[in-house]
Amino acid sequence: MKFTYCPDCGTALTPKEIGDEGLVPYCTRCKKPLFDMFSTCIIALVVNEYGEAALLRQGYISDTYYNLVSGYMKPGENAETTAMREVEEEIGVSVERLRMTGTYWFGKKDMLMIGFIAEAKKRELVLSGEVDEAVWVPVSQALKMVHPAGSVSHTLVEYYLNEQKNRKD
Repeated sequence: MKFTYCPDCGTALTPKEIGDEGLVPYCTRCKKPLFDMFSTCIIALVVNEYGEAALLRQGYISDTYYNLVSGYMKPGENAETTAMREVEEEIGVSVERLRMTGTYWFGKKDMLMIGFIAEAKKRELVLSGEVDEAVWVPVSQALKMVHPAGSVSHTLVEYYLNEQKNRKD
């Protein structure tokens, strides 16, 4: 979100040089800069002890590709809590081990995605109302089912596969 007016007093913002940040929207009345805001969410590749990944079909995201578990952070949550909550909510699986892989900018929706590998025991997937279908598939097959190279989901699956290859070497 790019601010045009101060959300506190309604004054039109003017550009002001703020240190190394360059020109930043500034409220002359409240005497504060208002930096652009963006959403923060998690994305998790859920894997089980059999080397399978949980992939979701969510029509509101894509009719063509499967997705990984993802969701927005709520105020007061840290990224790890959000990841565990979203996995439980979307597919009914409890996370046993969680590893952060990195952060990824998703420009299409102006959001910062925090990536995780979520290890869990294989069990029947129990879907939330926002998930149309979910399946366990071999992780190597998942690479062909998620969004193409360059997407965050593809990057996470590649990360995991490279991690597994390096463990075997």
